[in-house]
Order: sequence, then C-alpha cells, then structure tokens
Amino acid sequence: MSDDPSQPEPPALPESAPSQDAPVQDVPAAPPAPPTQSPAGTTGTDGRNWAAVAHLSAFLGYASVPLGFVLGPLIVWAALKDKYAFVNDQGKEALNFQLSMLIYTLAAIPLICLCVGILLLVLLHVANFVFIIVAAVRAANGEHYRYPLAIRFLK
Repeated sequence: MSDDPSQPEPPALPESAPSQDAPVQDVPAAPPAPPTQSPAGTTGTDGRNWAAVAHLSAFLGYASVPLGFVLGPLIVWAALKDKYAFVNDQGKEALNFQLSMLIYTLAAIPLICLCVGILLLVLLHVANFVFIIVAAVRAANGEHYRYPLAIRFLK
C-alpha cells in the first residue's frame, strides 16, 4: 500500500470476486436481431403492419378522397413493394380488389334504372367494408389473404 496518507486506500475486494489472475470466461454474445424479411418468405412485424395498412388505406374512399379506395393501397404498395415482399404481395392484392370493386360499382350504376342497382351498390359497399377489415386482420397475423371476386390485374 501507499505510504502517502493523502491518498485513500482502494476498497478491498470481496472474497467471491475473481482475482486479476483468474482467466476471463467467455460470455455468450446477444443473439442477432431477426431480419425484417427472412429467407423463408415469412415477414417481420414491420412488414405485417405495413401490409395491414395497405388494406386499411382503402378506407380513404369512405373519407371522401376521390378514388381513395384505389389511391390508398396504390401509394402504400408503390412506396414499400421493394422493401417488404409481404407488402408487395398484399398491396397488389388490395389494389386488385379495389380496382375490381370500382369496375363492379361502375357496372351497377346503370342498373339503378332497373331498381337492382341500388341493392347491388349497397351490397358491394358492405362487402368492401367487411373484406377490407378481414384482409387487414389476416395480413397483420402474417397470412397471405386473397379477396374473393378480385380480378388479378397485377400478378
């Protein structure tokens, strides 16, 4: 120890602490963070969330955005299709369905004269609303959802 009284003496080490001469044990490294997109085609949380947003963005049409049913999924798909394979798949699916619904709606409008068009329009919009929610929930769970009655414009 030091003879100089002005310097404090270092604290004594407890007996259970390893000494300087003891070999250092290897501590296992933390596991690497999982990739956003795994090689097997499954997707991470970000990809699943953005895929659900691609489906839910069709609700812009109900918010009085002109062509919002189509523009919402188109914007999400175009922005993230290269980053997440799952968003590419589900974004195309949402876009195909909304384009199909637009065509079905345009076909039902002339049928208003026959009193059938009003019922068809109501049924189309109810089905659109329900299928958007179902697709978003399934995409958030990582399932590849396919809309019924969708015409495959984008493959």
